[in-house]
Amino acid sequence: MSSGRLGAILAVLLGLVGAVVGGLALARPAGRIGTGSGSIGGVLALTAGLIGMALGGLVVVTSDGGIGTGNGRGGAFVALAVGLVGVVLGGLALARARRTARLTA
Repeated sequence: MSSGRLGAILAVLLGLVGAVVGGLALARPAGRIGTGSGSIGGVLALTAGLIGMALGGLVVVTSDGGIGTGNGRGGAFVALAVGLVGVVLGGLALARARRTARLTA
């Protein structure tokens, strides 16, 4: 296991956490991690997605060789895509939280 592979795996896991939490925040807006309690779910999804994308980008920039050489470049590209999904879902959850807060106030 190279450091590139470990970094790519960590980046994919962070992006996946962001995507799952963002999906839950959108699906259950009044839940514990949804938009009801200060939009914690949206912020967590946005943060995890951004960190996953940053780590994936770092692995892409620092890896030498192509995909399939064991440097983690393929996993880093997957981390960028999954992290982007987490960022988008977190942003949508935050936008809905602001809209609902404005309507109830």
